[in-house]
Amino acid sequence: MTDLSPPRGTGPLAKREARLAWGLLSPTLIAVALVVVLPLLAIFWISVKPVSLADLRPPEVVLREDLRGDAEAVGDEANIRYRLRNSSQEQPIGGVSFTDVIPEGLTVGTLDERCTLDGQALSCDLGDWEPGYRENLMIPVTIGQAYLDGGIEPGDSDAAVEGKASNVLTNSTFTFDNFARVFDGAEFWGVLGVTMFYTVFGTIGALLFGLFAALLLNKEFRGQGILRGLYLFPYVAPVIAVAFAWVLLFDPFSGSANALLVQMGVTSEAINFFGERPLALIMVTVFEIWRYFPLSFLFILARMQSIDTDMYEAADMDGASPFQQFWALSVPQLLGILSVLFLLRFIWTFNKFDDIFLLTGGNAGTRTLTVNVYEQAFAVSNIGAGAAVAVVIFCCLLLFSVFFFKFISQEEGL
Repeated sequence: MTDLSPPRGTGPLAKREARLAWGLLSPTLIAVALVVVLPLLAIFWISVKPVSLADLRPPEVVLREDLRGDAEAVGDEANIRYRLRNSSQEQPIGGVSFTDVIPEGLTVGTLDERCTLDGQALSCDLGDWEPGYRENLMIPVTIGQAYLDGGIEPGDSDAAVEGKASNVLTNSTFTFDNFARVFDGAEFWGVLGVTMFYTVFGTIGALLFGLFAALLLNKEFRGQGILRGLYLFPYVAPVIAVAFAWVLLFDPFSGSANALLVQMGVTSEAINFFGERPLALIMVTVFEIWRYFPLSFLFILARMQSIDTDMYEAADMDGASPFQQFWALSVPQLLGILSVLFLLRFIWTFNKFDDIFLLTGGNAGTRTLTVNVYEQAFAVSNIGAGAAVAVVIFCCLLLFSVFFFKFISQEEGL
């Protein structure tokens, strides 16, 4: 018997449900586009533009107006001074003009040939300006009684300024010099190597310490709750507080760690933990492990407590050692959460900036890609180069995510 009913999912009801579903999802999709996609597209756009900090504000005509000369009695002569300049030192401005209203009681004398007066309305066409151009325009006036009685100064009325300038953020000028600067020489590969060391060892270390802490607290004992709270302290404490605590603790001149090492005879002189290569990189990696292992600890402990204890009882009756139980029973059950934690911690650590910046400022061989973004964009004032480094970070994390979901997650059954 032939089935004449429409295919599943193609009927009128299914189409209405699909439209309703998309309608309900549209606010979320719009929010994601505004929060994630648009800034990402902006970074890609800026990475191919020759943008510096000074270019974030488009070129404009800056105008200041004041009255120069005596203006105390009727008949006094003075000048309305217009001080104008091009705010950009690199971009010209074309078709510069401005209009202003001369206060009542001021009689205008001989005008500049570029200006016209219609009643009290002044208009001036100043032509095209080169970058950094400045000009003082003087309009001679004679003081009248109405001006003295009115108390209105020339600067009280805002002059309307017009001019056309090319904005480097929106024009059609594109360049790959930013990426050439990023990949120029061995500096980038050294920074990438530091980033990979910091990320890989920081991520693996946080997972291993979190796993070890979860194994310790997986059994009931007195004081377990207090110990769990202490374990969470590095993660919940403000990063600026714990970072400066570490800097003070390992200070080569007044740090307690150096004083203890010298008194114990471990070293004959103070060690500059955060100022020497490669020790500084090791220290910031240890700080990363110490600060973020509680997150792994929470997830792993929650997963361990959900494992059926009957398997461990059966294995114990069969004579399996604790290590054998852990390796054969616990590890397969934890592979899923460990894989997810590795993915998240890898991405977060790769993007980490504040910890390293607070501890070393990126000095002594601890300059990562995120620190490089800050230095290019703000220390060197090259926003385009900073955006180019951010694009490189995005591409590295995208490749890692593709590799993870294509190979590792399939092996773990995710």
